[in-house]
Order: sequence, then C-alpha cells, then structure tokens
Amino acid sequence: MIRLCCPCHFGLESVLSFEIKKIGGKNLTVTDGKITFDGDFNTIVRANLCLATAERVLIELGTFKAETFEELFSGVKGLPLEDFIGKTDAFPVKGHSLNSKLFSVPDCQKIIKKAAVERLKSKYGLNWFEETGAVYQIQFNILKDMASVYIDTTGAGLHKRGYRKNSNDAPIKETLAAGIIDLAHVRRDTVVTDPMCGSGTLLIESAYKALNIAPGLRRKFACQDWQIISQDIWKQERSRAIDGIIKDSRFQAFGFDIDPKCVELTLENSKKAGVLPRIKVKEADISKFKPAERAVTIVNPPYGERMLELRQAEELYKKMGEVLNPSKENPCYIISPHEDFEKFFGKKADKRRKLYNGMLKCQLYMYYL
Repeated sequence: MIRLCCPCHFGLESVLSFEIKKIGGKNLTVTDGKITFDGDFNTIVRANLCLATAERVLIELGTFKAETFEELFSGVKGLPLEDFIGKTDAFPVKGHSLNSKLFSVPDCQKIIKKAAVERLKSKYGLNWFEETGAVYQIQFNILKDMASVYIDTTGAGLHKRGYRKNSNDAPIKETLAAGIIDLAHVRRDTVVTDPMCGSGTLLIESAYKALNIAPGLRRKFACQDWQIISQDIWKQERSRAIDGIIKDSRFQAFGFDIDPKCVELTLENSKKAGVLPRIKVKEADISKFKPAERAVTIVNPPYGERMLELRQAEELYKKMGEVLNPSKENPCYIISPHEDFEKFFGKKADKRRKLYNGMLKCQLYMYYL
C-alpha cells in the first residue's frame, strides 16, 4: 500500500472524504485542506480519473522536522525515492515554506535536489543522472518547521478537466463547483438551473455528477508515462469509469446569461465536455428568470471589488431575492464573498458553509426549506 495525499479547497474536506472512500481509499486522515489515505497503483489511477473535488493526487514520501538545511538534507536522503524514480527518470523539485526557519524556497529546492541525487546515487551506483525519462515531480511543503515531501502523480491540476480552454472574466474553479454541486445534492434525475451561467462550469459539473462521468476521462496525467504503473491498469480503470456512466438518467440543466458571449461559451464548453444534449442555454436577464418546476438553482453571481461594482452587485442580489424565491421545491445554492449577502437577498439562509475560491473567503448560502 502507498500513502497518498489529496489537497482540496478549504471547506470541501467532507465531500472529498466521501469521494475517496467511494473509490476504495483506506485509513483516511482528514486535516484542513487535505486528506491522506492508503491505496495501490489502481487507486492512484482511479483517484486521478474520478475525484471531482481533489486538486491533485500526491504520493506522500514522508514528513519530518527540518529547522536546518542539514536536517532537511538527511530527512530527504532517508526517503525511499528509488521505489518510484528510475535510473533515467527526471525528478525536478518545487514547493513552498510557511512560518518556518527554512524560508528560502530556492535554497530548499537545491538541498532537496542534492539529497535526492545522493540517495539515488547510493541505490543505483551512478554518479550522474541523465533525467531524460518520465517526470516524477518532487513537491515539498515546509509548515512550522515540519517538512512533507511528495511525488506528484497528476501534472496539471485536476481542475483542468479539458473542456474549458476559454472562460469568462470570473470563472469558478471546476473542483470548487463540483463540491458545491455535491452539497446541493444533485442526483441522476435532478433538474439544475443557473441564471448567470458564465462559461457553464456549474452546469457541466452538475451533468458530470448526475451522469457519474469521471471528470478526468478527457485528459492526460503525469503518471501515465511512469513505467511502474502498467498500461493495463490505465485501460482497466478507464473501462471501469466508462462502464459506470449512467445512461438512463433524466438529468437536465438550463443556463441563462445576459451576455451572448457567455451563452456561446457555455454551449462550446458543454460540447467539449460531452454533455451538450443535457444542457440548454438562453440569453436572458436575471429579472426574467423563472426556475423550472422542482429545479435546484445553483449560482455564482458576480461581485464587486470597486465601490461602483459593489453597489451594482448589491442591486443584483436584491433582484435575485425577488425572482429566485427559494423553497423546499425549488432550493437555491448561492456562493458569494459578500458578508451582507443575506441582507440584500432579503432572506436568511437555512445553512451557510465557509468556502474559499482561491484566496477569496466565500460563503455558500443554502436555501432548501
């Protein structure tokens, strides 16, 4: 078994925890913004293909105290790098440090690289590494003088599903959207509406959830090039994911946006995502919006950072309160960074959940009673 780690948006730990258990992860440890668990090579492939709310899938090599460069060097040199990295493989180093005595990231990178070379030298009997093979990205995180060292299996972050090459000015990250959709209890027969659909992320992620489409099916991962994971495992897990798609779902999604470019963008991205037959999009102002019968409304309304934009956003929240009229039959899930959103919307949420959209602290306002 291999110890794995998946970072996630703060506030989505419980959602990701459920996903990891569903794919067969064992011995979960949940901390703020990440979950560690045990799995094998099949689990690594399955996690990359199927996890909707994880940011990436990392192999956890070890954690140790490192207040000096000597401690950092000896800590890394003691890790089993040769279990994964071959004689010709590349092993670049990147990472970050926070609230630690070793605060210089470039210096830490050099020390970790040197320690990795020394470890592999002793294991392979080589004095020089050509690094022309597959890439095993070493990542480190030094927090309060505790160093954690990983190998990244994913490559480009898992939020990059492959369907959104273009987006509007303020898109919501796909992984965060997937988490909101899970919290909104979207199921195989749910009808979803988004009155300000932007580039269509909430609608597409809703379709993926309802149809049980693995979000990583249309992209490539760093560990696909690794010799230690056989191509048979990739074929097996891709077939498993394809077989799991729900074809008889009655799911439908309806998107609206005042900007015709956003309507075009949503249609284009839905087509790339392979869910266009399930999604209908129209150009419409929020004031004309009427939710479909027994539909779940999920929306990421614009917000303003400058004073004029802020006032416009607040007027928009008032209008939303008038037209959305959430109820048990038509629940609403709205994400916003505005502290007084409920005041302008005109109704207190039945439940709130703190989430982070990047570094921006938001609340998910949930109306379902």
